[in-house]
Amino acid sequence: MALKTLSAKAATALDQELMSTGAFSIDQLMELAGLSVSQVVYHVHPPNKGSRILVACGPGNNEPGGDGLVAARHLRHYGYQPLVYYPKRSKNDLYQRLAKQLEDLDVKFVDDFTSAVNSADHVVDAVFGFSFSGEVREPFPAVIKALEETKLPVTSVDAPSSWDIETGPPQSGLGSKFNPAYLVSLTAPKPLVQHFRGRHFIGGRFVSPAIAKKYDFEIPSYQGMNQFVESSHVEELSPLHFEVN
Repeated sequence: MALKTLSAKAATALDQELMSTGAFSIDQLMELAGLSVSQVVYHVHPPNKGSRILVACGPGNNEPGGDGLVAARHLRHYGYQPLVYYPKRSKNDLYQRLAKQLEDLDVKFVDDFTSAVNSADHVVDAVFGFSFSGEVREPFPAVIKALEETKLPVTSVDAPSSWDIETGPPQSGLGSKFNPAYLVSLTAPKPLVQHFRGRHFIGGRFVSPAIAKKYDFEIPSYQGMNQFVESSHVEELSPLHFEVN
């Protein structure tokens, strides 16, 4: 099976279609995406490797941030001790509820990402997603720098933070040396995957055959109850790019 990639424009259109003709709500999609991220973390870093998982969540209504909050909740139920860095909380009701669910589970929110990295065993990068462009704004430059420098394994959600969705890591400066150990592409890989050198997973088990056909990509062969599949388990050819007009 050829591994095809979705442009940022196509990925946005696909999300909108899932919430219109697909009849999904945003919280359903976020729940399934976050669940797939949590399962990948459990797969590559089971609790006996270290239970302290630092989850960095992006600002405002940034969707990867919501996926990170969901993943943290599932990780807590799996027996981990997640720490959540969420410096710019959204006023959106959905995000407030996700944060409240974590607080009810006694999940600790931390204010200093750089210090928290020193006491963690694994990092989940849910800061910026496929819609990111432009300059990294405060307080996130220090987060990207810490992600570049840490020796801990990092799992990025949909896109390594600071990377351009089409062209990958910056050519120089902040983020140019960041290449996480694991990447979870949601729904389908994005063009930046051509620059990724770690283990690549696909998650987000919610696309119908009709929608996959319209956007011209194959649904991965998910096994049993797994919400993810490793891309090395399919025939990974040079990625084919799909765009929408």
